[in-house]
Amino acid sequence: MSELDQLPDQDTEETAEWQASLDAVVRNAGPDRAVYLLRRVHEFAARSGVSLPGLLSSDYINTVPASAQPAYPGDLAMESRITALNRWNAAAMVTRGARFGLGGHISTYASAAWLYEIGFHHFFRGKDGGGGSGDQLYFQGHASPGIYARVFLEGRLSETQLDGFRREADGHGLPSYPHPRRLPWLWEFPTVSMGLGPLAAIHQARFNRYLHARGIKDTSASRVWAFLGDGETDEPESTAALALAAREQLDNLTFVVNCNLQRLDGPVRPNSKIVQELEARFRGAGWNVVKSLWGEAWDPVLGQDTTGALVHRLGEVPDAQLQTYAARDATYIRKHFFTGDALSHLAAGLSDSGLTDLFGSSRGGHEPLKVYAAYRAAVEHRGAPTVVLAQTVKGHTLGSAFESRNANHQMKKLTMAQFREMRDLLELSIPDSALSGDLVPYWHPGENSEEVRYLRERRAARGGPVPARRVVAKPLKEPQARPFGALEKGFGHQEVATTMALVRLVKDLMRDEETGRRWVPIIPDEARTFGMESLFPTAGIYSPDGQTYEPVDADQLLYYREAKNGQLIDEGITEAGSMAEFTAAATSYATHGEPMIPFYIFYAMFGFQRTGDQFWALADQMGRGFVIGATAGRTTMTGEGLQHADGHSHLLASTNPAAVSYDPAFAYEIAVIVRDGLRRMYGDRPEDVFYYLTVYNEPKEQPAMPAGPTVEEGIVRGIYLFRQAEPAGTAPRIQLLASGTAIHWALHAQELLLSQWGVHADVWSVTSWTELRRDALDADRARLRGGERVPYVTAALADAPGPVLAVSDWMRQVPDQISQWVGHDYSSLGTDGFGLSDTRDAVRRYFRVDAESIVVAALDSLARAGTIGPETVVRARDRYDWRG
Repeated sequence: MSELDQLPDQDTEETAEWQASLDAVVRNAGPDRAVYLLRRVHEFAARSGVSLPGLLSSDYINTVPASAQPAYPGDLAMESRITALNRWNAAAMVTRGARFGLGGHISTYASAAWLYEIGFHHFFRGKDGGGGSGDQLYFQGHASPGIYARVFLEGRLSETQLDGFRREADGHGLPSYPHPRRLPWLWEFPTVSMGLGPLAAIHQARFNRYLHARGIKDTSASRVWAFLGDGETDEPESTAALALAAREQLDNLTFVVNCNLQRLDGPVRPNSKIVQELEARFRGAGWNVVKSLWGEAWDPVLGQDTTGALVHRLGEVPDAQLQTYAARDATYIRKHFFTGDALSHLAAGLSDSGLTDLFGSSRGGHEPLKVYAAYRAAVEHRGAPTVVLAQTVKGHTLGSAFESRNANHQMKKLTMAQFREMRDLLELSIPDSALSGDLVPYWHPGENSEEVRYLRERRAARGGPVPARRVVAKPLKEPQARPFGALEKGFGHQEVATTMALVRLVKDLMRDEETGRRWVPIIPDEARTFGMESLFPTAGIYSPDGQTYEPVDADQLLYYREAKNGQLIDEGITEAGSMAEFTAAATSYATHGEPMIPFYIFYAMFGFQRTGDQFWALADQMGRGFVIGATAGRTTMTGEGLQHADGHSHLLASTNPAAVSYDPAFAYEIAVIVRDGLRRMYGDRPEDVFYYLTVYNEPKEQPAMPAGPTVEEGIVRGIYLFRQAEPAGTAPRIQLLASGTAIHWALHAQELLLSQWGVHADVWSVTSWTELRRDALDADRARLRGGERVPYVTAALADAPGPVLAVSDWMRQVPDQISQWVGHDYSSLGTDGFGLSDTRDAVRRYFRVDAESIVVAALDSLARAGTIGPETVVRARDRYDWRG
């Protein structure tokens, strides 16, 4: 049974005739012929405008036949010499580094050299062309030695710098992989955390369209190229957004998958075929697929395959066996591949060297004409993104000890004998005398050589050198004070959640005449949860198709409005996709010379916990913007439970050196922090940081900003005195430190301590435990260098009497970050453990962080200090039923 059985057959006799014809073909010419005819009919139907579902796979041969290959526009001999030099210098750099035990990867670039060189010579656009953006290039991380070798040939790196590969401690070396933060003039995108590069590339291509649609910048000529390995596609992030790219018709995007059929330890698909699997996956997602599998030596052999036996055999041989063929001799290949009469006949006309070349060097990814044809087909395709599946041999040209060997990813150096073999294979004019010592030399033909002149001329024609990262100063004007002032004056007796206060601030800032259009709100399908639905009709939701339907809520004020120039990005249920979009916007100041202000708001822990690796890559890429952990804390989300109750994201964020983290308690604190963030990230001297704010969905009164000369500084630095107790005389006194929503528990505890126990408590608002710790660490480093600086938290609490008790809606390790720099007895309360579902009051009592628990803990601190007797603590436990 099939879905066709549900449709009436209007002419059963005609259907029977077609079926009988197919049966006859199978009987007389075999199933391969039947498949060929059906595919021809399918292609003809598509050209005739008949809508049919696309086929998910094709034969294991090149998409572009030899007869359709375009004329090659370059000097092939010259480009071959340049590629050979880059291969040599890449291997030399890694081998020389092995002297220090540093290693490096050489087999990946060896397989992919032509995939890059064809792009450099004929496709990649630099930033010196029209518009200044050029193309965005995501290089395969393990291929970085080859990119360094090319930059060296261009004259942008010296031999000394090449010898600094993986030796960065002195500040002058080269990072192992593409790390923009470590080499900010060269690399734009960090890609070696496998899977993140492809995901980021898709969202970069989409963000390019977003910039264009909103009139920020003309990016119509920019193309995104992402290079990845076939093994890398096992990472879920690699293919997570394929449907998005096809749905939005991102024909400004090209993936190039280096199909050398090997992962780090062995074959990618030992018992099947990764190329066919990827073809089906990409075609099923709506991508255009171009396969470049076989080199020119295969063209005449395939032309003699009149029965289809060779194509059939290529399609059935698993990857691990293809890898073996690349490493074995002609006798083995004749015996194990060319089986049967038809194939034996084909093999009879081939020499032994011809046979080994077929399965060794003659791969589509190793031949410039084949790669050029594939790239040309990719960039000329319209209406969908393209993936080029290029088959290569891992370790190609590195010699028989490397090529197609399972262990080649871990092989870090060549012997001098292997370098001589490589020199001869590459036909480089390096004399034996240069290879007589223990240290293999780099080889540069000279600044005025034909090779260097050609290379530079080709790059000049394509818009300048790549890769290259450039930042042109373009500070943004500070927004008007009114939006900040609205939060600083408070909300009177109206109870407002800090999530709502922040959303209101951003809405007002988006109206600013100077900078409003640069805000990029990004939401993973939780806009209504965060009270942001008011942005739907005003800012609009970005969609390249606009709104092709009538929304069900069209008659309502806050209806769901999509627009081609929409400002809001409602990403869907994907924190990974949202983070990739945020990264594209957060680095637009470098990739496009257009600073944007991304505002990514996510639900509880589903930011840092789920996408922590992307946050690390964001820091590497030096992204700037605001990340908002909404509905924060472990006890504020009533009924949500274990996998929603976030009590640890601030601890995760504290590990990221670029994350400036805040846990504001009041609306006015948010205003001060956001204004400071705009100054630090978008002012005259922008810093390469991003801001992380946690806000809460618990409505509370929002007071006006207190007066005082140190309040604003304290908010930014991390701590200030919010409510001081009355002078205590000889009465017991304690300092209560609280962040976020916990300040309300501390304020209630302050009242209970005074009214019921005669204890005076000062309440401090800690806006950032992490920033206080970083300041203290800086002070420690200054002291060890002979300087003298008091940590801000130490100075703030220096004259505050009594012990210190810290409390937050986070695990105790968050406030404990500052304990060693507080010159008092220090203790803390927190929400350690898994969250659970219940009312806020019940959960806070469960974690012992409610006001009564703070009172008991405060009395215990005073008792341990000898200020009060221990019996007072016993009475407090009984009074508040705190023992259970």
